[in-house]
Amino acid sequence: MSLVLHVDESRWRSHVESVVERLGGSLIPVIKGNGYGFGRSRLMEECARLGLNDAAVGTVHELVPPPPLGAPTLHRPLASIVLSPSLDPYLDSLPPDTKLTVASTLHAAHLAEQVPGAPVIVKLATSMQRYGFDTMPSDDDLCGLKVTAFAIHPPLSGSDHEHLAEIERHLAAIPNDVEVHVSHLGLDAFDDLRQRHPQRTFRVRLGTGLWLADKSTVRLRADVTDVHAVQAGERAGYRLAPVPEDGSIVLIGAGTAHGVFANQPGSLSPFHFARTRLTLIESPHMHTSMAFIPTGQPCPRAGEFVDVQRPMIHSVADRTEWES
Repeated sequence: MSLVLHVDESRWRSHVESVVERLGGSLIPVIKGNGYGFGRSRLMEECARLGLNDAAVGTVHELVPPPPLGAPTLHRPLASIVLSPSLDPYLDSLPPDTKLTVASTLHAAHLAEQVPGAPVIVKLATSMQRYGFDTMPSDDDLCGLKVTAFAIHPPLSGSDHEHLAEIERHLAAIPNDVEVHVSHLGLDAFDDLRQRHPQRTFRVRLGTGLWLADKSTVRLRADVTDVHAVQAGERAGYRLAPVPEDGSIVLIGAGTAHGVFANQPGSLSPFHFARTRLTLIESPHMHTSMAFIPTGQPCPRAGEFVDVQRPMIHSVADRTEWES
């Protein structure tokens, strides 16, 4: 049973390299979560290959990759920037060059108690109403932590023009000699921001726009592990759903453990074969999904593959095949 990610390596790398060449040291590659479907360790290898010294993960728990079964714990961090504030204990055990994000006096006080004078990125509030100081924090608010950058994180909704306006509303209060990290800006808008404020150092955080901008370079497929005939009126699945007509049940080797669920809206099947969406008998389970194909329609055989339509940020492939 396998969910397989196929990557057109030359085209995928061509895009990544073009972004790195355009942005240079202004780029902060983001490798959070499941590593955008590729795995965090794999993307960090790409960062090293491209000579990128900085990278960002989502949480403190993503800094160090889990060791292989039976191997000693690894202490080499994947990245140096953590994007989400943390109230976790034991922050003093993180690598000393890690830059954590603080977005409230509570976050700052919690970190300062464990690591006095730690380097931090200060997040400022935006219209998302997510994390962020509503106004520029004072030295007392930051509890003696060392500010290395300010971060401004506009929402996905809205235009680049609106995002630029929101970023620029904060700039008057930010010292010119401190980096400003921004996100959710197109590359042309980021160039515009730098041209309008040449005295400042801006850096742009990119995840999807770096690793997944061209979705035609990646493809998810799952293997068919069995097929058997059924008749109308029979029942099948964990919940014994009625079979609507004569046909075949197709057992697909991917499920919720792979991040494979029915797609919204309408709980649509994520599986396709012969350019046709397959009908699910029931919602996918942990490692197997059950689809039904009426007699007379194209039906895969055991050992063949079906296409899987799921967001890469939700998908956990059993293996990745890099195809040149």
